[in-house]
Amino acid sequence: MRIPSRLIGGVLVATLLTQMTACGSIFYPERRGQIDGRIDPVVAGADAVGLLFYILPGVIAFAVDIVTGAIYLPGGKTAQVDPQTLKPAIKPDGSVDNIKLQAILETQLGRTLPLDDPRLIQHSGSPQQLASLGLQPSA
Repeated sequence: MRIPSRLIGGVLVATLLTQMTACGSIFYPERRGQIDGRIDPVVAGADAVGLLFYILPGVIAFAVDIVTGAIYLPGGKTAQVDPQTLKPAIKPDGSVDNIKLQAILETQLGRTLPLDDPRLIQHSGSPQQLASLGLQPSA
């Protein structure tokens, strides 16, 4: 009995597609954007299943999860800093001095944050956001 090559190809493609998408960025989309932490054994195990079929799906799954940060367990901690304590980190032209900001956050939170990490995404604020914090926009 001969199995048609289309059936074998279809099963192979289905297997590869399911293994490429069976990763933490699909299971836990809220974890994306984390920089570091402890690795989630469930996500690592799901990614490792891809290694059983061929090396490429597993490597792609691990790469996607590590790059997006979805492989890391959530820290479970949140912190807030009073906007008034952040005022010294704002330069006269409205930009942020990362060194001063890092020092302020370290004293307030007791943790060192990697503000010089190239994966850090910085967003610019609007004048309305600055006004809500009691800051005057200048530039």
